[in-house]
Amino acid sequence: MTALKGYIHSTESFGSVDGPGIRFIVFLQGCPMRCQYCHNPDTWKMASAEHPATEMTADELLDKAERYRSYWGPKGGITVSGGEALMQMDFLVELFTKAKERGINTCLDTSAQPFTRREPFISKFQQLMQVTDLILLDIKHIDDEAHKKLTRHSNANILDCARYLSDIQKPVWIRHVLVPEITDVDGCLYRLRDFLKTLQNVEQIDVLPYHTLGTFKWKNLGIPYELEGIAPPTQERLEHARKILNS
Repeated sequence: MTALKGYIHSTESFGSVDGPGIRFIVFLQGCPMRCQYCHNPDTWKMASAEHPATEMTADELLDKAERYRSYWGPKGGITVSGGEALMQMDFLVELFTKAKERGINTCLDTSAQPFTRREPFISKFQQLMQVTDLILLDIKHIDDEAHKKLTRHSNANILDCARYLSDIQKPVWIRHVLVPEITDVDGCLYRLRDFLKTLQNVEQIDVLPYHTLGTFKWKNLGIPYELEGIAPPTQERLEHARKILNS
């Protein structure tokens, strides 16, 4: 029987901002959204001639991760990000199942765009949640029409995923990227705060500053960068947004 392999974009050995403790980060290929500020557009396609993915089994990845286990401490482990990790659901379930068998803490960084309560997705998602310790849930925009403009997709099923995770009491850290003129709008921040207050499982809310460090990738791929001219938010606006969302 051929071993299941995942399409891997890259790994990071000593991640310190993608979950608790020091973590081994796995970036998977493939993402359905086209966020205007994406700093990894080279992860959008599962594999391409310009960006061929590395294929690895779950055991190969975990063997590589465990080389750094002595650095993780009591809270560290592995975090799987993307792209959108849920695009490779079968591989993700196998990876996290084997990670738990090895006693490794598991964290999923997701925007939840593929989420649906329909089959066969929901049964696989339920299986995944049984072997996932923490979710980093990235909510791009609380307004549906603005979300469609920003990502080319609705946020309806993403907010439904947030509600589902609250219902099953799965620990969640919320992530929200602050983009001047787009998400850095007080009315939208208050709406997001009000939505988050309805959830019972949010352990942390992180406001991340928009940056332009990945724009060279857009140029290399020949993709027009639609946020040209928008500067990162000021520290004052970051603190303002954090105060609203954490109030």
